[in-house]
Amino acid sequence: MMKIIHTAATLDLPDWWICAGLVRSKIWDTLHGFKELTITPDVDVIYFDPANIDEEYEKKLEKKLKSLMPETPWSVKNQARMHVVNQIPPYTSSEDAISKFPETATALGVKLDRESRLVLTAPCGLEDVLHMELKPSPFFAETRERAAIYEERLIKKNWTAKWPMVKVHHVTLLSR
Repeated sequence: MMKIIHTAATLDLPDWWICAGLVRSKIWDTLHGFKELTITPDVDVIYFDPANIDEEYEKKLEKKLKSLMPETPWSVKNQARMHVVNQIPPYTSSEDAISKFPETATALGVKLDRESRLVLTAPCGLEDVLHMELKPSPFFAETRERAAIYEERLIKKNWTAKWPMVKVHHVTLLSR
C-alpha cells in the first residue's frame, strides 16, 4: 500500500488523496486478521484542480501511473468536475468530495505531505470503519434517492462476504 501511495505522490497533484476502497479494505483486512490485502477493483486517486477540468488529462495521469505500476488498476478523478457527473452542487475541495461518499467507512483518504509523512482524512470520522460498521454518510442519508443508491451499493458490493464481521446498517426509506 505504501508503494501505491508513494507512486501517486509522484504526480504532485493539488489536494490529492488515495481514497475509498483501498483505505477501508486495508483497515478491515487488518481487523479481520487477513495476511493478504483484499484486491480492490481500482485504486482511487482524487485531486482538486478547478483550473484544469479536462477528463483527458485524468486519463494521461492514469497512463503515467500505469507505466510506474502496471499491475495496479488506477482511477484518477479531478473532484473539481465530478459534481457534474454526480449531479450535485460543486465540491469545495477533495475532502469535501470525500465527505459525500456513500458510506462513512469509505469516506477516507490518505496521502503524503511535503515531508513524506502519511496523512489521513476522515471527514465522517473513524468510528464506523474501526467498528466495522457500514452506514450511509450524512449526505447519502439526506434524501430518499441517495439512500436508495446506498442500499443498492450494499447489495452490489456485498462487503460482508469478504469481511464477515462487518455490521450493515440500512436506511429506512419510508421516513425520507
